Amino acid sequence: MDGGKNTSGRVPLVTVLAANSVSTAGTSLTLIGVPWFVLETTGSAGRAGLVAFCATLPIVVSALIGGPVIDRIGRRRVAIASDTVCGLAVAAVPLLYFADALAFWMLCALMALNGLVHTPGNTARYVLVPDLAEHAGTTLARAASLFDAVSRGARMVGAALAGVLIALVGAETVLLLDAATFLASAALVAAGLRGVPAAQPVAAAAPVSLRAYRRELREGYAYLFGNRLLLGVVVMVLFMNGTDQGWNAVLLPVHTSAELGGARDLGLLTALFGAGGLTGALVYGAVGHRYSPRAVFSVCVVLCGAPRFLVAALTGTTLPLAVTMVLSGVAGGVLNPILTTVIYGSVPDALRSRVSGAITAGCELAMPVGGLAAGLLVESAGADGALLAMGAVYLLATLSPLVFPAWRTMDGVAPGGRGAPGVSGEREAPGEREAPGVGAPGAAPVSS
Repeated sequence: MDGGKNTSGRVPLVTVLAANSVSTAGTSLTLIGVPWFVLETTGSAGRAGLVAFCATLPIVVSALIGGPVIDRIGRRRVAIASDTVCGLAVAAVPLLYFADALAFWMLCALMALNGLVHTPGNTARYVLVPDLAEHAGTTLARAASLFDAVSRGARMVGAALAGVLIALVGAETVLLLDAATFLASAALVAAGLRGVPAAQPVAAAAPVSLRAYRRELREGYAYLFGNRLLLGVVVMVLFMNGTDQGWNAVLLPVHTSAELGGARDLGLLTALFGAGGLTGALVYGAVGHRYSPRAVFSVCVVLCGAPRFLVAALTGTTLPLAVTMVLSGVAGGVLNPILTTVIYGSVPDALRSRVSGAITAGCELAMPVGGLAAGLLVESAGADGALLAMGAVYLLATLSPLVFPAWRTMDGVAPGGRGAPGVSGEREAPGEREAPGVGAPGAAPVSS
């Protein structure tokens, strides 16, 4: 009897893990397929950057205002609607292209629509993890570790598959497969989260109104700006994600097209970075509790970004960059477990959706500029100049944990707890905390 109940209790968590992995694999297909499609059809790095700008600006807008909406509508409904619209928007690109009816402005508009609805779905799945872990009778650390691990594995598989399929059947077919993954994710959530209380709309104390919405939105941002460590994380990751967007959407596709082996190498390098990330997350989950989270984070955040840009700028062969991508991926894989520990441990349950939305908005604020800037830099300074310039920005951003005092409090945040020193919210009873430093990997706002 107990075994049956436990199995039933695990279904919602398994559903979210599966849906998120399928959706993440589709996102990897988009990440590679869309820039390659633009480069193939227009031959312009500037236009690739413009498409990246159109795709990411709405992400920031939806993250800025979407936190209270997720609670009001319900996490299950938001996740289903998000994946469904993303699937239809991505499918429209190759279908219009095959019909010889795809204008460049249509491509920008469809990618903007995809970006607008993508973030709320990701946030809805992410904030469900603590509740579903409790429902499944497992620890938050284990559930969040699985969430991060399967996401990274899906990203790795999706990237490798994208590179191979682009070379074999073209970017248009890859985008159709991408659309199918989004629709499959929506179907999984619709079936697996039916009747789960945590996935339903939150009963609002105040009636639905613009005033109540503004109050709830303000609460999320007030909490973020009142927590110096979270604010420091957001500012640093803002610059990291901006330069990473330039790397993924423009610089790496241009570099592999001009200097390396084309789409296959693009997929290979992205997959190697994902494999390194998965390895780093698993290694940190196994031995991370032995070390200071701040010390580990400070080293790994420097290694995960700038070396990629430098090696790509100084070499024209695949092997050095492939090795660098693996090592940078391992370093990057350590970051999300630590940051998710900080987020889950610092934010009260009642504010989770709102604060997560505010954090996501801040972290993604520079992404539209990053893609556009990379395209313009390639056309004005060349690919190598653009790589060096954006790598320098990345390096400066990742030095912040060594400079600013707020980062010193990272070691004091309870991993997987509901409270932290200096943070309002429930606190765990003595003896119920895990050892400091044990990561709770999840969808922390680092793009690596």
